[in-house]
Amino acid sequence: MRIGELEKVPSGAHDMALAIEILLPGTALTQNQPALTRLIERAAAGDSAAFEQIMIHSQQRVMAVTWRILGNEADARDASQEVFLRVYKYLKRFKQDQDFFAWLYGITINVCRDLARKRQRHSDRFTSLGDDAGAAAMAMPAEQENAEELLLRTQERDLIARALATLPYKERASIVLRDVEGLSTEEVARIMKSSATTVRSQISSARKKIVIFCRQQLGRKEQA
Repeated sequence: MRIGELEKVPSGAHDMALAIEILLPGTALTQNQPALTRLIERAAAGDSAAFEQIMIHSQQRVMAVTWRILGNEADARDASQEVFLRVYKYLKRFKQDQDFFAWLYGITINVCRDLARKRQRHSDRFTSLGDDAGAAAMAMPAEQENAEELLLRTQERDLIARALATLPYKERASIVLRDVEGLSTEEVARIMKSSATTVRSQISSARKKIVIFCRQQLGRKEQA
């Protein structure tokens, strides 16, 4: 097994947009805590097959978070690979009374923060999550109304993604974990090593900025 290679994660803006659009449902593994615990124990003991199973069941979730925070596929893939390298390295430190996915999110947030610092111009590399969605919609054998609805949803996803890219890092990370991944404010605070009050303030600020950004962009389209 080659740690960090995300071969089963879809490539391309349209495929990734579809993966990110919805809150990823829990798999049989994530819903079966005893099975997950056994896999973690085996992986920590050096069982590469067990680690690969953990990676398969969590890589799409990690990729979704890194893409939302970093704003482009290249950085998201680099970050995701680094996440699993760190998971592999530090898995022996994981305590079984911890929530594994909260622990995983913590590593993911740290990796994204480190990468964002190294690539201060990452916002300039932002690419639309729906660049090829319009062409894909036109190619679908669907009724015109359905194609238009799909295109509209894609445009909305793209607008929200661009709004996220304008936010300060901590606000972007907090709102992704809270509103996209569905974690509680307290869970986000633990992952961000912050207080619940601070996280609430960051999320409130982020939501207001996203609304303002979207209104400004829609206003410009109407004037054009």
